[in-house]
Amino acid sequence: MKKILFLMVAIATAAFAGEDAANETLKAYSVLAAGVGLGLAALGGAIGMGHTAAATIAGTARNPGLGGKLMTTMFIALAMIEAQVIYALVIALIALYANPFLG
Repeated sequence: MKKILFLMVAIATAAFAGEDAANETLKAYSVLAAGVGLGLAALGGAIGMGHTAAATIAGTARNPGLGGKLMTTMFIALAMIEAQVIYALVIALIALYANPFLG
């Protein structure tokens, strides 16, 4: 209950503050959101890359003849996983430098 009350007071403070204070609050929240978003994207990408590498190693250990084909497939999968993290970076940079919510 205290957390909800604190959140309501924080939002009300931003709402009743002047235009400059509201913009500064929005900028601060944008920086926080960009940092958390990039952190979560990097964490998810790292977990996905770890699972991909582990599966490739296990597949190569089971059938060494398919090692090259598995490696090629792994690199394609790693590129797709990394692309998602780069998309998160682009969105974070937009939120920081070209924030559409600032007037």
